[in-house]
Amino acid sequence: FGARAAVLHSALSAGERVETWRAVRDGRIDVVIGTRSAVFAPLPALRMIIIDEEQEHTYKSESSPRYHARDVAKFRCVQHGAMLLLASATPSLESAYAARKGSYGRFDLPHRFNASALPPVIMADMRHELRNGNDCTISGPLRDEIEKNIDSGEQTILFLNRRGFHRIVTCPDCGEMRQCPHCSVSLTYHSHNRRMLCHYCGYSETWQERCAVCGGDVRFFGAGTQKVVGDLDELFPGVGVLRMDTDTTSYKGAHKTLLGRFAEERIPILVGTQMIAKGLHLSNVTLVGVISADMSLYVDDYRANERTFDLITQVIGRAGRGDRPGRAVIQTFSTAHPVLLQAAEQDYNGFFENEIALREQQGYPPFGEMIMLSCCGPDQDALLRVCMKLRARIDNGVGALGLKTRIFGPAPAAVHKINNRYRYHITLCGPPSAEIRRFVATLLRRFPSDGGNKGVTLFADLHPNGF
Repeated sequence: FGARAAVLHSALSAGERVETWRAVRDGRIDVVIGTRSAVFAPLPALRMIIIDEEQEHTYKSESSPRYHARDVAKFRCVQHGAMLLLASATPSLESAYAARKGSYGRFDLPHRFNASALPPVIMADMRHELRNGNDCTISGPLRDEIEKNIDSGEQTILFLNRRGFHRIVTCPDCGEMRQCPHCSVSLTYHSHNRRMLCHYCGYSETWQERCAVCGGDVRFFGAGTQKVVGDLDELFPGVGVLRMDTDTTSYKGAHKTLLGRFAEERIPILVGTQMIAKGLHLSNVTLVGVISADMSLYVDDYRANERTFDLITQVIGRAGRGDRPGRAVIQTFSTAHPVLLQAAEQDYNGFFENEIALREQQGYPPFGEMIMLSCCGPDQDALLRVCMKLRARIDNGVGALGLKTRIFGPAPAAVHKINNRYRYHITLCGPPSAEIRRFVATLLRRFPSDGGNKGVTLFADLHPNGF
């Protein structure tokens, strides 16, 4: 498309974004490629929006303005009489349900693009590894497969969705766990600068070998990408390892530079977080390892199974995309978990049938609507008083409307405090209803005018990503 195509994303400078935006608005651009915010590109004669990897939770903005790019795309396509194309190897349950119900047109691609076989999967039982005295992040089966790849000149991708070196630093004598003073999370140890870092507010401090409370020796628990790289250096001395996570990709063009080095220099191993799980087509990668497959299964989100299946299925698909067959190793403490077994088999249909039955039983989307009202403020006692008053108002309003809506909370958020501000949620679950949405909108508009709510922020989120 030559000069008639443009790219929109946050890495552009303010001037570049303004210029591109004007060119799109004035009709000098026909094709816009971009990230989430590109869905607002003001094409004057919009005819199609394509959302690739439509199941990605990152299409949802969790800061103001709160929106889901897929919902905005639907709205814009209706406005312009345009076509919306949603593409994914692991569609969101909401989209898959709409397609099977006939609300969406459905087109299946039953084979990989190059007709190659899906990679066979080895399940590595980490309980067995611990019983045998292996407390390394790399299991015996994965170590053996990496050795084969190194000997044959083939490349390996290792996936762990946690950056840093150790997730938790604690004292075994008194139980003191080093936490961020501004957030209700533990600090993560980063080995490259020997500092403890909060991944929420950015607070950092120098690592101390001794417990600040009792003076005992501190111990590390859990692992991040830096720890995996350290273990690989010990197991395979002299073998090149690249790491891709937020810490190594903070500068402009970092993703392209690191992936270019991995492909062109044939560096044997790439360790990374979610950013390496999708979209990579590297013909020399024949082995993928999932370091901790359990990590995303047991979180407080009704989409936990869906996200785990999606991540593992997608990252396994990075192996064997060239002429050579691929294989994968999944490290887990739950070798019999149905979601992991279905991901290993790339069995989306089986996963969909099981998960959609659970969603229907619980009244979760796509069978119901979930609205989360979040209150945050610096004074926890004052915040709780506001939340209880808000809950009473919601009870009265929902009762007057006669709706079958379940109300939960106020309950503390999973991360109760971020940057010295406490957070509580009130969640409404029920059948999709324009009435309940109008009622919530009225609450939001009137909330700031109540003097008793001073210092408290309220916002609403439809189908939140987490709690």
